[in-house]
Amino acid sequence: MANVASINTTAAAFDAVADRVEGPAGPRPRRVLSRRNILLYGTLILVSAYYLLPLYVMIVTSLKGMPEIRIGNVFAPPLEITFEPWVKAWATACTGLNCDGLSRGFWNSVRITVPSVLLSILIASVNGYALANWRFRGSEMFFTILIVGAFIPYQVMIYPIVILLREMGIYGTLTGLVIVHTIFGMPILTLLFRNYFTSVPEELFKAARVDGAGFWGIYFKIMMPMSLPIFVVAIIIQVTGIWNDFLFGVVYTRPESYPMTVQLNNIVNSVQGVKEYNVNMAATLLTGLVPLIVYFLSGKLFVRGIAAGAVKG
Repeated sequence: MANVASINTTAAAFDAVADRVEGPAGPRPRRVLSRRNILLYGTLILVSAYYLLPLYVMIVTSLKGMPEIRIGNVFAPPLEITFEPWVKAWATACTGLNCDGLSRGFWNSVRITVPSVLLSILIASVNGYALANWRFRGSEMFFTILIVGAFIPYQVMIYPIVILLREMGIYGTLTGLVIVHTIFGMPILTLLFRNYFTSVPEELFKAARVDGAGFWGIYFKIMMPMSLPIFVVAIIIQVTGIWNDFLFGVVYTRPESYPMTVQLNNIVNSVQGVKEYNVNMAATLLTGLVPLIVYFLSGKLFVRGIAAGAVKG
């Protein structure tokens, strides 16, 4: 009997090996060069090239001298790399009556962006937290008004805000522009924070209330530590929008307080002297560096925050 059992076991093992030899187990592997992959990656490459080509032209042009630019081949890499256009764009390019480059506008933009971002995010996060967890009479109406405010064109409110800032005595100052950016950032940021805080498990909020935590205790000890992704989203949105703003900067400030974007416009559209395309390209790249750096440093958190803030409405 032992021999029969051993023979059966051996036969079963041979059958199992034969089944494995007959063909691979699991799903059939996909071909790398399938029609789907060719179409997908081909489209992605074309779209990427479409958006990266202007950036490439700007970079190579900013590294060329004017004699080389006059040859006419804008796509050719520089034969001799020079950083003189960058230095001139930063320190000596004329922006109207002043010839101190973009440096003054850069520091003006920093003084505008930093307080505007901090104030708008702080106020909007508290608004979103209150609307999500501390319902009060008229909260839905208040939220509706904020959402409507997000879709009002800025141009409609330019003149009334000019009058308001003039009566307050802060028209043409950086303080007035900071207040304008803070107010206009409220609607969309409040919506983002409200949606994010609504997605946080309600049991955490109730447990904190049972433990005796109040409005500010729950906000600082529970909500803020859990809300890093949405804060990063808010920072990127505000830094990009405020730093790249031209309309508010040219309307609500004076020449000595112009932000970087307004000075860039003055450099590029200057009609005096020779048109220096390399300086214009360098000035454009310098103006866009800050939002690009902020985005690349926090891109993953940006995607996480947008996804988390879209869970509930």
